[in-house]
Amino acid sequence: MVVIIFFAIHWFGSLFFQTFFHHRYASHKMFTMNKFWERVFYFLTWAAQGSSYLVPRAYAILHRMHHTYSDTEKDPHSPNFFKDVFTMMNHTANIYHEIVTEKINVSAKFLGNYPIWDKLDGFGSSWYSRIGWGVFYVLFYVFFATQWWMYALLPIHFLMGPIHGAVVNWCGHKYGYQNFENNDTSRNTLPFDFLMLGELFQNNHHKHPNSPNFAAKWWEFDPIYPVLRILHFFKIIQLRRA
Repeated sequence: MVVIIFFAIHWFGSLFFQTFFHHRYASHKMFTMNKFWERVFYFLTWAAQGSSYLVPRAYAILHRMHHTYSDTEKDPHSPNFFKDVFTMMNHTANIYHEIVTEKINVSAKFLGNYPIWDKLDGFGSSWYSRIGWGVFYVLFYVFFATQWWMYALLPIHFLMGPIHGAVVNWCGHKYGYQNFENNDTSRNTLPFDFLMLGELFQNNHHKHPNSPNFAAKWWEFDPIYPVLRILHFFKIIQLRRA
């Protein structure tokens, strides 16, 4: 039971900071925050993602490219151009690495207005950090796993961030329903998206990319939006005016 709880905490913790910090803040600036809170959430994002930490700047650039080129050949992760999710993940990872290492010429329209913390990004992307977190996950399982099959969860811990991205980008453009015609294949996979914390409302999000609420119909629910409202109420963040 301890291992299952730990897995759930890592799954939803990593996912929360990816949608909150990387997606809604770094990529779209759906809200603002002061430098103190930005650094707090920056650090927590590294701690939550652990061995699969993603640099916010690179994530933001990659995501902005996805919106601009959605489901075209220039889209960095459209499932329409790959035979399976693993090929898509590998292609996305290669572009992400080129952005991080600045080996790709990025259009100026994708640059700027995202958080940067060079020291944390450098350390979080290093093998020291990635292997260190990996060792921590393994040791936790050694001490608390009670069944052999639990060890099969470890690869998910190692690649948590990319797995979340793969689920969202593959399923969100292949399975589900459409509320809007966006000239792409974006779909809403789940009307009550607790599993991916609202990220599978892709069709709604592509229609209103800067809306902090990914739900659009009365019967849809984005579990992160109430969290944003609470943080706004306590003046930790400031939501953009609609």
